Amino acid sequence: MTSRNDDILRFIAEGTASAVGADFFKALARHMAAALGVRIAFVSEFTDVKTRVCMLAYWTGDGFAEPFEYDTKHTPCESVLLGEIGHYPTGVKQAFPLHADLVEEGIESYLAIPMINSAGEVIGHLGAMDSLPMFNVARDLQIFKIFGARAAAELERQHMDRVLAKSRQRLASVLDTAMDAILTIDDKHHVTLFNRAAEQVFRCSSDWAMGQPLERFLAKRFRELPATYFRDTEAADTAPPVWLPDGLYGERADGDEFPMEVTISPMRLGGRMNWTIILRDINERARAESALRTLKVQNTTLQEVIQRSQEFRGVIGESPSMLALLADVGKVAGTDSTVLITGETGTGKEMIARAVHEGSQRRDRPLITVNCAALPTELIESELFGHEKGAFTGAVNHRKGRFERAHGGTIFLDEVGELTAQAQSKLLRVLQEKAFERVGGGNAITVDVRVIAATNRKLSDMVKAGSFRPDLFYRLNVFPLEVPPLRERRSDIPLLTRYFVEKYARRLGKPLIGVAPAALEHLRRYAWPGNVRELQNVIERAAIQSSGQLLDVSEASLIATALTEPGNAATTGTLDEVARSHILRILESCKGVIEGPQGAAAVLGLKPSTLRYRMKLLGIEKLLRKHVSS
Repeated sequence: MTSRNDDILRFIAEGTASAVGADFFKALARHMAAALGVRIAFVSEFTDVKTRVCMLAYWTGDGFAEPFEYDTKHTPCESVLLGEIGHYPTGVKQAFPLHADLVEEGIESYLAIPMINSAGEVIGHLGAMDSLPMFNVARDLQIFKIFGARAAAELERQHMDRVLAKSRQRLASVLDTAMDAILTIDDKHHVTLFNRAAEQVFRCSSDWAMGQPLERFLAKRFRELPATYFRDTEAADTAPPVWLPDGLYGERADGDEFPMEVTISPMRLGGRMNWTIILRDINERARAESALRTLKVQNTTLQEVIQRSQEFRGVIGESPSMLALLADVGKVAGTDSTVLITGETGTGKEMIARAVHEGSQRRDRPLITVNCAALPTELIESELFGHEKGAFTGAVNHRKGRFERAHGGTIFLDEVGELTAQAQSKLLRVLQEKAFERVGGGNAITVDVRVIAATNRKLSDMVKAGSFRPDLFYRLNVFPLEVPPLRERRSDIPLLTRYFVEKYARRLGKPLIGVAPAALEHLRRYAWPGNVRELQNVIERAAIQSSGQLLDVSEASLIATALTEPGNAATTGTLDEVARSHILRILESCKGVIEGPQGAAAVLGLKPSTLRYRMKLLGIEKLLRKHVSS
C-alpha cells in the first residue's frame, strides 16, 4: 500500500478510534470526505423494507444533514445494495434524472460499496459523491472496503445490542408486570432477584431485599423450610417444581404475617444450585377476585353508556379523544351547569350540544338553537329576548324571544362570540338572575333555561382585546368541552365514512356498499380543514357521481375541494400559484412538519425529498416561516 494510502488510513482511523455507535458513523463520514477530497460522504442501513435505506450519517461538506429515508429505485445506490460496487466517475445526474435530489445537488460522480454482515447479508452501504469527476479510485476503493467492513461490524454490534436490550427489557417487563411475587435465591439461600410484585407483597424495596436470607421472608414457625425444599443434591436440578397451595405463611418487612401459596422450581447455573420461587398472598388473591368482579360490572355499564351515547345522541366516534369528550358529556349532561363548547368550524359542536341536552332531565323540553352570527346586529336582542309592541319600527305586535320559548328546556347559542356588547350584558343578567326584559319593555321576565354556548373563536383572546365581557366569559365557561378537529381523530374517519356512505346510499337510491381501499387511504391522509362537515360533503358529492358499489374518492378531488372551500387558498391563478397555496395550507395544518406519518409529505402523498424539491421550486421555503409562525 502506498504512503498516501497509509496517511489516509491513519487519518480516518485516528478520527474514528474513540467513537462508537452514531458518533462513529458521523466521524467516519466526515473524515472519509476530508481524506478523499469529496464533498459528500455517507453511511446508511436498510430499513425494514429492503428497497429503502436510512441515512445514519450524511456529511455535506458544511455539516451533517438530518437523518432521512429514501427509496433506492432510480438511484445509483440500487445496485450497491444488491451487493455490487458502484462507481460512476462522471455523469451521475444524467444517468439518474428521476432522482430529484441528485439533479438538484448537481452530483457528477459516485463511489459506494455494500456493507455486509457476518451472515453475508447486505445491511447498508458506505459511499461518497462529488460535483466533480471521480476517476482514479482504485486506491480509494481499498480504503472503502477496510472501513466498510469496520462500519458493518459496528452496525451489526448495534443491532445485537438492540436485540439484547429488547430481550432484557421484555424479561424485566414480564417480571415487573407479573401479578405474582417472583424471587430467585442462590445456593446460600440468599435473594438474587426480587420483582415489583414481591416489593408490594413484602412491603420493602428490591434494594433492601437483595442479599437477604430467604428465612427473613418466612414466618418464624416456617424458617426451617429451606432445609426441607432447598437442598443441593444430584437430583435437585432435574426435580419437578414443588407446589405448596396453602398452609405456609410469609412475613412482611413490618412483621405482618400472611398466608401464601408457593411454587418452587430448581435450576443449576454455573454448576451451582439456584431456585425460583413464585408466591401469592392468598388474602390478596381473594380481594383481587372480588375487585375483578366489580370491574367487570363497571365495564359492562361503561360499554352501555358508550353505546347509548353513540346511538341516541348521534355522535359518531371511537377515538380516544372522542371517548374522552363523550365521557365529559355524560358527566355534565345530568346537571344544569352552563356549558361552553369550543372547536373549529365543522367539528360538530351542535351535535355535542344536542348530546348534552338529550342526556339531561330537560330532554323532553325544547332545545332552541340560535346562530348568533346569522342574526343582524339590530335584531339580536329582539330574537333572544323578544320585544313589545311599538318597541321599534315594524314591531306591530309583542313577540316572545328565544329564551321565553326555551323555558324549561335548553337554549343553544352558536357562535356566541358574535353577540353585541348590549346583548352580552343582557345575556349575563339572564345567567345571573334568570330574568330579562323584552326590548321596549320594563317588566322582568323570569325563565328556567339551561344555556349551552359554542364558538370557533378563542373567547379568552377576545376578552383581552376588550370585545367580549370577562364576567360573561367566566359565566359561560363553567364546564368547557373542546371538540377535536378531524385531523386529530383520524381513526374515526373509516367509521364516519361508513355512516355517510350508508346515509347517502339510502337517500340517493344508490347500490353503495362501501369505499374503495385506495379512496379510504386518501380520506385518512387528507388534512380536512373543514373537518366532519367537509368529509360529509365529499362523501355526498362522490355518492352522487358514483355508478358502482364502491365509492371512489381521488386525491385530486380532495385537493380541488379544499381549494374551492370559502376562506381557503386562492382558487384562481397559475398552476404553480394554486400548488403553492395548497402546499402552504397543508404545512400550516401539520405545523411545519414534513416527515413522519402525520407530516405534510404523507398528507400530500409525496416523498419528503420530493416535497422539499417542489417547495424549493415554488419558493415556499422563505414563506414557510411566516405562515407557520402566524
